[in-house]
Amino acid sequence: MPSSPISPCPSCPPHAAGGHGCAVYSSSVTDAEWAILEPLLPAPGSTAGRGGRPEKHCRRVIVDAILYIVRGGIAWRQLPVEFPPAGTVYAVFARWARSGAWQRILDALRDRLRVRAGRDRCPTAAIIDSQTVPAADTVPRSSRGWDGGKRTNGVKRHIAVDVNGLLLAVVVTAASIQDRDAAHRLLAALRGSFSTIRLVWADGGYPGRLLIWAKDVLTLTMQIIKRIPGATGFHVRPRIWVVERSFAWINKHRRCVRDYETRPDHHEAMVHLAMITTMTRRLART
Repeated sequence: MPSSPISPCPSCPPHAAGGHGCAVYSSSVTDAEWAILEPLLPAPGSTAGRGGRPEKHCRRVIVDAILYIVRGGIAWRQLPVEFPPAGTVYAVFARWARSGAWQRILDALRDRLRVRAGRDRCPTAAIIDSQTVPAADTVPRSSRGWDGGKRTNGVKRHIAVDVNGLLLAVVVTAASIQDRDAAHRLLAALRGSFSTIRLVWADGGYPGRLLIWAKDVLTLTMQIIKRIPGATGFHVRPRIWVVERSFAWINKHRRCVRDYETRPDHHEAMVHLAMITTMTRRLART
């Protein structure tokens, strides 16, 4: 991925003394995007009452390095030399994933986009679907499986989005897990985060007792949108096309086209980051 000329980094304290700059790639955040993201990042440990040394590296460069991985799909150890050490960048990514920071940033950005679109901050309906992703050899066998229908060995990511296609929840499982079984985890996570949701649309892969369980246990009404009988090839289905478009947004980021993560929660964090990038750029344009 080509780089543009070195430009000043306003969030880098060393830059004020001169002789310091941060390389900007097409995946790097702009000034407008950084103004949106920076207030949402976790507070540094040295300023949160826990002691410790001040952070050594510029936070904007750390975020740029993580987004470079997500957008380019490269290995952590192949980060360009102008970024901080790969071990440092990965440690920050993993720490913020473990603390739920990426999920909180995603929620804040989605709320802003919904309000800007004239909708209530809390959604009342969701759309769910799944996508099978092949796994690299770095993924342990315990977290991947064989999807016979797709003839793919890897994982499935199950997502819930609002009517605008903005991510609400994601669950990553082995590809051998049936959609209706993984949907229990997805719907439970969705209901736990959004008590306002009452209606969920899904395709024909979620039939049977799941609908009864969702209604009796979670007080959710599920509507199944099936394919047109006798239709061949691709055709647009109401509501389902929204979640399919969300998968297309996610797959623009090469790290999400294939599963390279050794932990399912890190794959979920990569999906969060793909949507964070999409939503941040949409907000920055206005």
